[in-house]
Amino acid sequence: MTDDRPQSSADTSPRSHDRYTRRSFLQAGVVAAGGALVATPTTFAERDPARRPKVAAIFTVCHHRSHAHVILENFLETYLFNGKETDPGVDVVSFYADQTPGGDMSAEVGQRYKIPIFKTIDEALCVGGKELAVDAVLSIGEHGSYPVNELGQRQYPRKRFFDEIVSVMRRSNRFVPMFNDKHLSYRWDEAKAMYDEAKALGIPLMAGSSVPLAQRRPTLEFPRHAEFEEVVSIHGGPLESYDFHALEVLQSLIESRKGGETGVSSVELLSGDAVWKTADDGRWSRDLADAAMTAELGKPLTTLKAIEGEAAYEPHCILLKYKDGLRATILKIGRDSTRWNVACRLKREPDIKATSFYVGPWENRNLFKALSHAIQHHFIHGKAPYAVERTLLVTGVLESAMRSRKEAGKPIQTPHLRFGYRSPDFTAMREMGASWKIITEDIPEPRGINPLGR
Repeated sequence: MTDDRPQSSADTSPRSHDRYTRRSFLQAGVVAAGGALVATPTTFAERDPARRPKVAAIFTVCHHRSHAHVILENFLETYLFNGKETDPGVDVVSFYADQTPGGDMSAEVGQRYKIPIFKTIDEALCVGGKELAVDAVLSIGEHGSYPVNELGQRQYPRKRFFDEIVSVMRRSNRFVPMFNDKHLSYRWDEAKAMYDEAKALGIPLMAGSSVPLAQRRPTLEFPRHAEFEEVVSIHGGPLESYDFHALEVLQSLIESRKGGETGVSSVELLSGDAVWKTADDGRWSRDLADAAMTAELGKPLTTLKAIEGEAAYEPHCILLKYKDGLRATILKIGRDSTRWNVACRLKREPDIKATSFYVGPWENRNLFKALSHAIQHHFIHGKAPYAVERTLLVTGVLESAMRSRKEAGKPIQTPHLRFGYRSPDFTAMREMGASWKIITEDIPEPRGINPLGR
């Protein structure tokens, strides 16, 4: 995760999210129980379970600490998951790099691991042949030099990657599991189209953030069907790119609440002094934010407006209203890119619950061990360990938040996001902390492909 602040303005294409009403969303078959995608006779389910899945890795760029680097290293070598050295269980057999700027690692990594690099996505999926020759696809559309639109969103080519990948699957009449890194697209209409097509074709689709799988310190667990009253999710990174992760952390905790996820009714993004005014007006609770920061720092703050040891910053918040009445807030506090804190109040319980999601040593790099493990589970079993609807909802919330920002904090009504889903228990995919007794803070971060730090 790096600072991907807007640098230019490029896109003026019209959006079509307003045409997605709740009725049309339901008619599209979105609210499947458990978020499961139904396999057809030509899907991954027919794969010989004794054979290690072959994986094509499609990425924007691969340089030190890029998402391609920190995901792929856990696919090319054994890595730690909950303190155990873990074999990936899959084999990466082809690369496609959309860009190769200075510092690119793809050629070096490909040569070291005898992985061919192809000039097109089609060739990478067919491994030089004419038909789909892999059992799963990693699509990593993060980092690289891409334009920024009028909302301040980096226009990563995730939809283009998806379309080219699916084109090969259609031609081959074989549909295999796919992972889409981070949000589905910067545009809601594109994200919805990706989801709908995957569902229609029986493509097991997984997406999302690494942070929900991180160790929680202190330990905090919620029973399924918990009743949340208010939740605050805090990060310390840049606008949009880190708001995504804070939103996924939020959703990962509340999606199994009583009644299941019901969807979001409105989204509002405010910056600067307006953030503190909304707290004064009772729209989010300072005591929750204080508790979340205390979980990270080990002591209460005198003020949220200045964090000791960190540069001055401009706060921003995303205010969410859910269809079932739940209130939630995303807060940018301070300037620490490893800050992922949550606090909440449950109904009929007086005490605030709070925790910090610990990323492990080497800043955010080790977050991707648990995520890689979850992706490998998805590729091997042909079923995502948690609902892709989580990321679909967050994608829509994030676009609406950026629209609110452009319109000076105007609340954005989101009828297209008032959809429900249920997600399975993904506890088995989470890092519980044993790995950080082996890779400790005093072990220097290695360069290259080296997930164990040897």
